[in-house]
Amino acid sequence: MLDKVELIEERYEELNQLMANPEVATDHVVMAEYAQEQAELAELVQVYRQYRALEQELSDTRELQELEDGEEMHQLAEQEIVRIEGELDTLYGKMRLLLLPKDPNDEKNVIMEIRAGAGGDEAGIFAADLYRMYTRYAETQRWKTEILSSHSTGVGGFKEVIFEIVGKGAYSRLKYESGVHRVQRVPITEAQGRIHTSTATVAVLPEIDEVEIDINSTDLEIDAYISSGPGGQHMQKNATAVRITHKPTGMIVSCESERSQTQNRERAMAVLRARLYEQEQERQMEERGEERRLQVGSGERSEKIRTYNYPQNRVTDHRIGLTLYRLETIVDGDLDEIIDELATTDQAERLQAIGA
Repeated sequence: MLDKVELIEERYEELNQLMANPEVATDHVVMAEYAQEQAELAELVQVYRQYRALEQELSDTRELQELEDGEEMHQLAEQEIVRIEGELDTLYGKMRLLLLPKDPNDEKNVIMEIRAGAGGDEAGIFAADLYRMYTRYAETQRWKTEILSSHSTGVGGFKEVIFEIVGKGAYSRLKYESGVHRVQRVPITEAQGRIHTSTATVAVLPEIDEVEIDINSTDLEIDAYISSGPGGQHMQKNATAVRITHKPTGMIVSCESERSQTQNRERAMAVLRARLYEQEQERQMEERGEERRLQVGSGERSEKIRTYNYPQNRVTDHRIGLTLYRLETIVDGDLDEIIDELATTDQAERLQAIGA
């Protein structure tokens, strides 16, 4: 691994020399590209140089220990050696993680889609519980949330809810949540008190810029309609809601959360771009034969990833075998422990894959 990092340091120094070239300095486009590349390498190079300096310090301390005759100085040198070796291990681990390819979507906002699955009205109520869980988690991260589209069940649940989460690093934390979530509990509507199993699907999509995916306007069929909303004097009389059909794929996206047709169209297009991007990512992964157990970013929604068991106060993530007995705090948005474990496992799998 150190050989790989040494080559990266050489590239870092090469970039220094290139940017010092007067011809490059006047080319703002090339200069920006080099500066961006160097910035991406900077942290790894810094850690590598700290590692090399500590290696030298370790070598000097060992030489000093061999020269010392006194027992006290010998022990002090041994303590210093233990300290340096510990710091070297820490820096080595940090370099391994920094070598991992960065997910270009990690810093992006998220479009999350939650749909009721098997279980009738209870599945819709569970979908609403998941929506609340994620919005509560977003609050703890100081992220903003906004519903783009929703279809309620009439009993306090959702058939479907699509919402946006805006905040730095939102996708990096929530990308592990895609999949089938299962709940086991006694429904409010169950008179005989029997435990019922219901499901809901969650899809987490990175918000994609227009330049990242090309959509031909001739492939779109756009309809405007009057949005459903509060009645009486607040009844919407203008056709502000928008439904977009992507003819090549048959995808249909609608949005009625905004008061203007233009805003709803923009938000519907954002959802469409995210779905088309996800579809393309799936296709590329299938072609490359890539398959990780966590299915991160693959949109694999058929996999049961987590169970919320109310009688046992238990939440189990089946991908990593993690079980926590504090269901109430988790469904109230305390997801960090689960997400941290998923991220750590993902890093370990990727490290193993690249042989670092």
